[in-house]
Amino acid sequence: MRSGVIAKKMGMTRLFQADGRHVPVTVLQMDNCQVVSVREAERDGYTAVQLGAGTAKAKNVSKPVRGHFAKNEVEPKARVAEFRVDEDALLPVGATLTADHFVAGQLVDVTGQTQGKGFAGAMKRHGFGGLRATHGVSISHRSHGSTGQNQDPGKVFKNKKMAGHMGDRQRTQQNLEIVRTDAARGLIFIKGSVPGHKGAWLIINDAVKVPLHADAPIPGALRRNADETATEEAPAGMVEAAAEHEAVAGPTDAEIEAAAAEAPAEEAPAEETPAEEAPKADAGDDEKKEG
Repeated sequence: MRSGVIAKKMGMTRLFQADGRHVPVTVLQMDNCQVVSVREAERDGYTAVQLGAGTAKAKNVSKPVRGHFAKNEVEPKARVAEFRVDEDALLPVGATLTADHFVAGQLVDVTGQTQGKGFAGAMKRHGFGGLRATHGVSISHRSHGSTGQNQDPGKVFKNKKMAGHMGDRQRTQQNLEIVRTDAARGLIFIKGSVPGHKGAWLIINDAVKVPLHADAPIPGALRRNADETATEEAPAGMVEAAAEHEAVAGPTDAEIEAAAAEAPAEEAPAEETPAEEAPKADAGDDEKKEG
């Protein structure tokens, strides 16, 4: 198990494949992602690396935290996170990770804070249908209705779906695909959307539900060994070849016609002969019966 990285969400755009199909992507930027400190098994009881990203003003950092950065000779960081790693995946303190830490076609898990929506009603927060829009409702069309029962139990149970604060929760989007990396600018292009607003800090880890990509560098892609972990750069605005997928095309018109010609013609069902009508009784017979 190797370390993840800290990146900032820049926004969304699209890239193109060689066949002309476009892929919606989220652009993440690694802003000076450095190793701040290391946790060792003998001293701390477990192995991990502490990474920091961005830059914080010294006057906005408390003295104990400022001393932590000064001890390791690293400038104060805006975001700090710790990643559990194997002993052979420890990174040296002060090393800077690059975007080549991930490769095209690799699946990752992205963790972040979802966008806050403030105080929301039951219809928006839980998808309630609301009350009637016409007769019998007195200015409470979007209310959630009753929430309790009778005198017994005489209370509202916990976790009842009601109006309240919506969003701003830590969420992890799993198995997102890396479609392109740009180590020179520190950019990672991920297919699809990720949690958080523009400018939010995100944690990117190797996907836990699938094996690690065969081309992923171990213990990581550092700036000092950038030549060893560099990948072939795709043309501007294009997806890397390792992340391209063929479109699942249906049968063509010619294939449909050929299949129809090969299929044996179904025999038409035999026409049913109309049932013989019963002979009508004479009117004289009816008169005799009545008599």
